[in-house]
Amino acid sequence: MIIVVVGVTMVNVVPGEERYVYRTLLELGGIREVYHVFGEYDFVVIIEVEGLTALNNSVDNIRDTKGVTTTHTIVGAEL
Repeated sequence: MIIVVVGVTMVNVVPGEERYVYRTLLELGGIREVYHVFGEYDFVVIIEVEGLTALNNSVDNIRDTKGVTTTHTIVGAEL
């Protein structure tokens, strides 16, 4: 049985790097949606992958992106 995991990652970036980070995030595997937002975070990234290991790998890829300074991830659950 395949377990699909949805993660929501809030991302902060170096000022001026928003366009570069946005384009890069869209190319990463497992990324379903990327929203540029205003407030405490610069982006909200929706990740949809198979399993927690894949989610962890996707978040690691986000963190490794040039210009990303911090991330905060929450994992979705079905009710």
